Amino acid sequence: MKSPLLSVALKTAAEAVATVLAGRTPDALLAATAPALRSAVLDLVFSTLRDYGRGDFLLGRLLAKPLKDKPARALLLVALERLERRPEEAHTLVDQAVTAAGKPFKGLVNAVLRNFLRRRDELLAAADADLVAHWRHPQWWLEKLRDAYPDQWQDIAAAGNSHPPMCLRLNRRRPPVDMLAGKPLGDTALLLDRPVPVERLPGFREGRVSVQDWGAQQAASLLDARDGMRVLDACAAPGGKTAHLLELADVDLTALEVDPQRARRIAENLDRLGLKANIQVADASQPAGWWDGRSFDRILADVPCSASGVARRHPDIKWLRRAADVAAFAQTQAAILAALWPLLAPGGKMLYCTCSIFSEENGDQMRAFAARHPDARHLPTGGADPELQLLPTASHDGFYYALLEKAP
Repeated sequence: MKSPLLSVALKTAAEAVATVLAGRTPDALLAATAPALRSAVLDLVFSTLRDYGRGDFLLGRLLAKPLKDKPARALLLVALERLERRPEEAHTLVDQAVTAAGKPFKGLVNAVLRNFLRRRDELLAAADADLVAHWRHPQWWLEKLRDAYPDQWQDIAAAGNSHPPMCLRLNRRRPPVDMLAGKPLGDTALLLDRPVPVERLPGFREGRVSVQDWGAQQAASLLDARDGMRVLDACAAPGGKTAHLLELADVDLTALEVDPQRARRIAENLDRLGLKANIQVADASQPAGWWDGRSFDRILADVPCSASGVARRHPDIKWLRRAADVAAFAQTQAAILAALWPLLAPGGKMLYCTCSIFSEENGDQMRAFAARHPDARHLPTGGADPELQLLPTASHDGFYYALLEKAP
């Protein structure tokens, strides 16, 4: 990137990171970024947030006292991450970061970054020896991983810091497309060798392909919906799983979403694919406000969760979440399950799904539900275990599935 644009990209990225430091998601700011800067800004923001635990550690060693100004602190975090990743750009980067800082922080930014360059080896060795700085996750998150996956936690953390894979779902109701370079995963999934901007995907506008992680694509096949069934997708936005269900079978599908804006995204996705569903803006835990009294043959309960299995796609999640949030999500999940179970027809199936890797939201939740509902029977999910816990890898994100059948 040319130098004048780099200073603007650094400043814009710092604004997004400062939003996270203030406790909010940067999605709206990133969506409003100028197209000419979008790619560079996204790279700076996502890399900085993935590595925030490391940058925060380094700043603690470089600043004599905490820096209260969030935009200035965010700019230093963005610049430090880039300096570590691209040391060959040090001269240009320091110059452009100082330009982006403006008054009154130009001198401070210049001093901190040059101090980092002088002490680089010492500081990076110290960061590598620190748990949070090395693994780039909050300490409480790492402790949960170590408790649940004592032999795998390091691989899970490393995967969570990586760039996510890009996988396509092929629409079986539309003509096939010329294949991009990638690895087929089953009949309808293609793992791309490298990410491609959505607007450049062959057949995307015509509804022949969709972007959907392979792990997320397991939901439709596990639910086993068949022609003529009444199906409920209880927490449906943005509509990927809804669309996949409709691509696989001719079903009468109701898609719920409590957020009106996100519900519009379901409609947009279905329109592109030439599919139809009964979309309702409603709370899945309050069926009295939307249920017509007719039982469902299949229910997909893709419930709100910590999103710990997809944090590399949304790295702000790692730093916005708190340990107490996991228990709060578990309570919400339990309430949704309790509300939906009476809506399932005898002999029907409910698929419980999260994009979490924390046991409180997954296996623990299902064991508690089974204890409260003796008419619920676990069905196999393709392996030896009655539940499927996918951990993030180079091929897919982290997801959890449990399939329940209601006694006739």
